[in-house]
Amino acid sequence: MSARDDTDFDPIGAIGRVTVSIPSDGPGEVLLPVRGGTEAFAAWSPEPIARHTQVVVVDHTSARSVIVAPLPAA
Repeated sequence: MSARDDTDFDPIGAIGRVTVSIPSDGPGEVLLPVRGGTEAFAAWSPEPIARHTQVVVVDHTSARSVIVAPLPAA
């Protein structure tokens, strides 16, 4: 086992992209930057978020599940 694992990764504040649309009543999927690459996480949101939308992680419920919000447009 490596010295770094999922317990080293705090996703809050990470910016990712929705890969599977997030409905208001269930999970979707986001890709987040992790250890120099990207990894898929189950993603929840109180509002639906379309595929390809940039999001920011606002909380996490487990090592592989996050709560996200759309990234405000610049």
